[in-house]
Amino acid sequence: MQFSSKKLSQTTTKLCLDNGIDHIVISPGSRNAALTIGFTGNTSFTNFSIVDERCAAFFALGLAQQLQRPVALVCTSGSALLNYYPAIAEAYYSDVPLVVLSADRPAHLLEIGDGQTIKQENVFANHILYSGACKEGEEFQKHNEDQIHTALSIAISQSGPVHLNLPFSEPLYDIVATPSVFPENYTTVVTKHDDNQELISEIATHWNASSKKMILTGVLPPNSLDAAIMSQLAEDNSLVVLTETTSNVHNPNFFPAIDQLIAPLDATDFKALQPEVLLTFGGMVVSKKIKKFLRDYPPKVHYHIDTKKAFDTYFCLTSHVRCTPNYFFKELLPLKNKPVSTYQQDWLGIKNLRLQKHELYLKEIPFSDFLVFSQLFKTLPSNIQLQLGNSSTIRYGQLFEMNPSHTIFCNRGTSGIDGSTSTAIGAAYAGISPTVFITGDLSFFYDSNALWNQHIARDFKIIIINNSGGGIFRILPDAKQVFSFDTFFETKHQLTASQLSDMYGFDYQSANDMSSLKAQLAVFFENSETPQILEIFTPSTINDTVLLSYFDFIK
Repeated sequence: MQFSSKKLSQTTTKLCLDNGIDHIVISPGSRNAALTIGFTGNTSFTNFSIVDERCAAFFALGLAQQLQRPVALVCTSGSALLNYYPAIAEAYYSDVPLVVLSADRPAHLLEIGDGQTIKQENVFANHILYSGACKEGEEFQKHNEDQIHTALSIAISQSGPVHLNLPFSEPLYDIVATPSVFPENYTTVVTKHDDNQELISEIATHWNASSKKMILTGVLPPNSLDAAIMSQLAEDNSLVVLTETTSNVHNPNFFPAIDQLIAPLDATDFKALQPEVLLTFGGMVVSKKIKKFLRDYPPKVHYHIDTKKAFDTYFCLTSHVRCTPNYFFKELLPLKNKPVSTYQQDWLGIKNLRLQKHELYLKEIPFSDFLVFSQLFKTLPSNIQLQLGNSSTIRYGQLFEMNPSHTIFCNRGTSGIDGSTSTAIGAAYAGISPTVFITGDLSFFYDSNALWNQHIARDFKIIIINNSGGGIFRILPDAKQVFSFDTFFETKHQLTASQLSDMYGFDYQSANDMSSLKAQLAVFFENSETPQILEIFTPSTINDTVLLSYFDFIK
């Protein structure tokens, strides 16, 4: 074991380890040498070296997503830190704990024209739970311990990103055999549930008086809701439970394909579906259609259940219930009764009709994105971690019922295409199940540096749907009429992943019709000692027509 001679490095590494933060993603540099020496010199840490800071931050996001505890990021000074920002924003809105440790030059070298310096303190101001600024010098030891403890405590208790800026003067590479400071660890206080009894009693009154209740679930980690609770909810004829692909919640009486259910509805149907009571929990909701529906046909009361925050997404929020969904329903369900209602059964009937039409539509359409996604979701093996890219990929995923054995993730905090591949690679490293990542071509090429990574799981598999551009923009009203649509909106290209696969050591296969797709999928999920890419080429000009016609067909 070895230590940096810098007391600030010794303090940081000791407090990280004391708080269970033992996965460290380091981007090589010089100003961060003291931190790098401290983390890599201790075998209790699992260290990762990733050059591209943007990829490194999303890789750490994937690790933390699976570990359900903070992962630390270490970078050098200057613009390196700014490359973390997209992942920090995603972590902020997705409640993923990251600890950013940015090395900096000492204060007297800042803003005087010295090299590789920017204003690093508080650089993530709008998207961070805490920004701490340490100082160099023995007289600041207590200050630094307080700053570091506060940041780590918030990352753990509030599950989100924090930033510590750490100045180091030269020399940067001195090593010692024993530490010279022994910082005291503080006990992190995890916030308990608020006293919600009065509010839950209020909700129970509305609940029991209503024959039309709706639950809408957003992004949730797997196993967020007990199976017994789901069964009780599914038995309530006055309740409709709408779930999303990223909810990881399943029951035959729930409604997993929201857009499939509501897109064909008219004003009379919407009025019939309009709930009197709305309960929501989980993170961001993908479906634009459900957002518009609930804004146009609001419930009488809306309660959001979350330990941390409640967005007024539907402009009708009544109260924020500060607890977990499991805690809430364990308190509510003993208070409920079963009003006479056909609300659930009526909409289950419509759901079944939609599913029948859905299968008929698949028999009529040509080879296209829609048909490819259908084949993929039918073919994916059980018991996998499924990572989905943003834009078209997650939206197509919303139209299909998923295998309940899959755990499904997508970066929906900011919904950006940047970093999806890096996140999936990090999640595959930390996850317990084989990982399959499905993505679009623009998202994949945008994050192609993600493959410059020595920590990719051997059984990691990427499926790319390459329709030669940003096909999702074609479905937007009047978008195709815009001058230079192909260049400035759809971004047409002729790129393939073949050469990238060769460069980074992936096995590569491709398909361009249903016959070749089925042949490739028959062997793609077999055990492999090398990560794999399957690139599926689809026509670029028919996908929007196929998708938009779908909603007319299933009426």
